[in-house]
Amino acid sequence: MPWTDNSDDGKPGQKPGPWGAPPPGGAGGDNEPPPPPRRPSGGPRRPPPPINTDEIAAILRRWRLWIEDRFGGAGGPAAPQLVGLIAAALVVVWLLSGIYFVQPAEQGVVTTFGAYSRETDPGLHWRFVPFERVQKVQVASLQRVDIGGSGDNEVPAESLMLTGDENIVDLTFTVQYRINDAAKFLFRVADSGDPTIRSVAESAIREVVGKTNLDDVLTNGRGKLQDQTEALMQQILDKYGAGVTVVEVQVRSANPPKDVIQDFQNVASASQYADSQVNVADAYKNRVVNEAKGNAAQIVQEAQAYRERVVHTADGDASRFNQIYEQYRRAPAVTRERLYLETMERVLAKSNKVIVDTHGATAPIILPSDAFRPRTAAPPPPTPDVSQSPPPPVIAQPQTQLPTPGSPSTGGAQ
Repeated sequence: MPWTDNSDDGKPGQKPGPWGAPPPGGAGGDNEPPPPPRRPSGGPRRPPPPINTDEIAAILRRWRLWIEDRFGGAGGPAAPQLVGLIAAALVVVWLLSGIYFVQPAEQGVVTTFGAYSRETDPGLHWRFVPFERVQKVQVASLQRVDIGGSGDNEVPAESLMLTGDENIVDLTFTVQYRINDAAKFLFRVADSGDPTIRSVAESAIREVVGKTNLDDVLTNGRGKLQDQTEALMQQILDKYGAGVTVVEVQVRSANPPKDVIQDFQNVASASQYADSQVNVADAYKNRVVNEAKGNAAQIVQEAQAYRERVVHTADGDASRFNQIYEQYRRAPAVTRERLYLETMERVLAKSNKVIVDTHGATAPIILPSDAFRPRTAAPPPPTPDVSQSPPPPVIAQPQTQLPTPGSPSTGGAQ
C-alpha cells in the first residue's frame, strides 16, 4: 500500500517519523530510535504495489532529516566525532578480520585476487582483507588411500588385476602419503583430492603386477612389488608437480579370485609338500655324500699310509740285502752259516721240537701223542673209557741230520 500518511500530531517543532509514526522523543524519549515498521494485519493478501521512486526518495529524505535532528544537523558539533568513531571502528574491525592462525601441523597458502602470493608457517598471521585469501593445508600428518576397498567393503573393479603370466589376482593395498609442497598440492591436486592419488596408485600397481608372475605376487614377491609401486607412483606424481611424497605402499591382501581360490590353495599345498620332500631328499643327499666323502678320504689316507709303509719296508729290505750281500761277498761261508741259523731260528721258534739221537739206537722210539700239539692251554683231559682200547702209539723213525751250509758231510743226528 502507498505510504501517504504524513500526518502531524499537532506538537510544534516536531516532524513526523519516516514511517508516519510519531517523531523521536515521543513515547520512547529523545534517545530512542524510531520503532520498527508494523506489518498490516488482517484481510487478504494483496499483490505488491509497483515501485515508486518518489516514495523511496521521500523515505531517504525523512531518514536524513531524522539524523540531522538527532546529531545536530550536517554541520553540527557532533558530526565529526561520530564520523571519526565510525571510521575507527571500521578500521579495527577490518584489522581484526585479517588475523588468522595456522596450526602446528598446517601450512597456510595466501592468494591475492586468486593468484599465489606466499606461504605462511604455523603461528599468528595477518592478511589484507578482502583482497587476500588463506587456505590451510595439513602437511605434517600422514594421509592414506585404500585401493580395492577396506574391511567388508570390497571393490572388485579396483582389486582384480592381470599378472605377467596372464592370471588374475585379487589384490588390495594401502598408500600412505604426505604433502611436501602446500602450494603445488592446492593448485594442482586439491581440486580432485584423493581421486588423483587413487588413480595414480591404481595405475602404478597395475603396471607392476602386469610384469610380475602370479606366484611371486602370492608368495615372496610382495616386498619387491611394494617398492616398485612406490617408486613408480613417486615418479608420476613428480611429473604432475603434485607436491606429494609417497611414504609407503603396503599390500594388505593378495589372493586368487574367489571362484578358484580353493583350487589355488590345493595347488599351493601340493607345492609346499613337494618342497618339503625336496628338502628331505636334499638332507639325505647331503648326509650320504658327506659320509661317502669321509669314507673315501679315509680309504685314501689308509692307501697312502700302506704305500708309505710298503715303500719304506721295501727300501729297508733292499738296504738290508745290500748289506748282507757286502758281507757275503767278503765271507761267503760265514754268511751262509749265519743266514742258515737265523732262518732255522725263525722257523723253529714257535714249534714243538723233539730231538732224537739215533746213534746206536736199534729199537723204535715211542713218543707221546701230544708231543707235537701247539703250546696252548689244553682243556682238561676227558675221563678215560676203559671199554675202549687205547690209541696206537706213535713210532718215531730215525732222522738224518740236515746238512748245514758249508759242511761236506751229513754227520750226527739232532
